[in-house]
Amino acid sequence: MTRHARGGRRRARLLAAVAALALVGGTAAGCGSSASNPAAANVSVALDWVPNTNHTGIYVAKALGYYRQDGVNVQILPYGSTAPETLVASDKADFGISYEAGTIFARAAGEDDVSVFAILQHDALQVGVRASNTAITTPKDLDGKTYAGFGTPDEGPTLKYVIRRAGGTGKFTTVDLNTSAYDAVWNGQADFTLSYMTWEAIQGQLAGKPFKPGFALTQLGLPDNYSTLIISSNHYLAVHPDVARRFLAATQRGYEYAAAHPLQAAKILIAADPNGLGSQQTLVTESAQLLARSYYLDAAGVAGPQTTAEWSGYGNLLFDAGALTDSNGSHVTTRPDWSTYYTNAYLPTGSK
Repeated sequence: MTRHARGGRRRARLLAAVAALALVGGTAAGCGSSASNPAAANVSVALDWVPNTNHTGIYVAKALGYYRQDGVNVQILPYGSTAPETLVASDKADFGISYEAGTIFARAAGEDDVSVFAILQHDALQVGVRASNTAITTPKDLDGKTYAGFGTPDEGPTLKYVIRRAGGTGKFTTVDLNTSAYDAVWNGQADFTLSYMTWEAIQGQLAGKPFKPGFALTQLGLPDNYSTLIISSNHYLAVHPDVARRFLAATQRGYEYAAAHPLQAAKILIAADPNGLGSQQTLVTESAQLLARSYYLDAAGVAGPQTTAEWSGYGNLLFDAGALTDSNGSHVTTRPDWSTYYTNAYLPTGSK
């Protein structure tokens, strides 16, 4: 469960993901698909990584025929070298999997991206520190330590924010390694990293290499944000509003099914990618259950809606840190209108 790369950005951050992608190859697009409806509208969705539990609702909607029932044929595009934000903005994909910071950076750089569905309603990241590391008990202790990073512009502001809130200076060394960042921390090559509680943290527990509890970013004071989104372009939405509504209605049903029936949804996901996930059934099942409990649904029990308040908190942190750059590489100096970075208008429930 990672954040994809735009240039050298986070979602392609694991070298292990490259190997996993080689196993999945180009088969992911057809996995778990229901019979094609030749009269239906074709819709393409670009993944941000190999299939995982962030994508479960999409695979559920395919397998259970929700897309077919709503008159759309969905093609899932496996992750490649081009970021989903770029594919969507350049009309190479109708929808794509992104995350709040990734969409913010793409928009700042002039790409036509807008979030249409929050897959995860909350930030699922934590500071990953080996549970056995007695030298780090608070974010303040990260000062002067070595961070295994991924080269994305949100990492520095995020970590400095939580370290300074704990009383530290926010100064640490960042290294890029020839192994996954998580292996680097477990092997002692780095002191900490950023990891998903909904995937890598579970992976570590199952491997007997747990991360230290209590280091969730929102627990450390970071403004909550959407760890995983579905994006489209304003151009596509203007030209195909009815198709977008049908696609998102079926997708919403898929994620609400995954929230209500996590064990069955996990089985559907594994069946869609048996080569990649067949050997990780416990990981997939535990991740599916955690996401169903705490991440897929908003406070009203609905999948997908977003709020300006959630976009503003973390968005303003990145803006105030000077992390946003435009298409010329210059710092963005005007605070964005975060209400334009997302829309609920194409969800069955409409705007909130």
